[in-house]
Amino acid sequence: MQYCIQSDEEADLFGPARGCAEFEQRLLRFDGPGEGSRAASHDELLYVLGGSGRATVDGEPVDLDAGTAVYAAAGTEWHVERAEGLEVLSVRVNDPLPAGAPHAVVAVDDVEADEATAGRMFRLLAPCASATQFVGYIPPGRAPDHFHTYDEVVYVLQGAGALHVGDESAPLQRGSCVHLPARLVHSLENEGPGEMQVLGVFRPAGSPAEAYYPDGTLAYEY
Repeated sequence: MQYCIQSDEEADLFGPARGCAEFEQRLLRFDGPGEGSRAASHDELLYVLGGSGRATVDGEPVDLDAGTAVYAAAGTEWHVERAEGLEVLSVRVNDPLPAGAPHAVVAVDDVEADEATAGRMFRLLAPCASATQFVGYIPPGRAPDHFHTYDEVVYVLQGAGALHVGDESAPLQRGSCVHLPARLVHSLENEGPGEMQVLGVFRPAGSPAEAYYPDGTLAYEY
């Protein structure tokens, strides 16, 4: 399925080459010091998937542990100073909006959860005017078919299930990556038995709870 790939296969995931013009989704791995990023053309949203390390973001030290989210505005420099098995998901946001701050750091466990459709929960992460970054918590079961008005890239953090688009389905597991263009009718299914967790970034920024049924009816009053 064109909307789903597995991150174990490569480091460059969804981006313009795969029909995703809004984002560049990449998997970064560090063992020791490593180069970071500085670009005037994009904002960057980072999320630590595993391992540990320390980075400098806009000249400030930042400890990196699983569940740490970092926002670096366009023109903000960051680089890894030390790392042990550090695995980071990077999502670059192309053509960014003006930034209110050069960077921000958020730990997922420090954020209160909020509700979305079909009994799902989410935590909003590093604030960014150009896009919204969040972790979503999906209980076992399949949500009704729906669509969003935003363009989104998703990374499966844990659990197993399937992505359904029309008559097609693709398996999901840890490391699966999904691109959901705006208004694409779809459904994510958690096959259980435990909770599925996903990391999402979407644009324009808003609420992960905003969803619509195929007939255009709002699926959840948020």
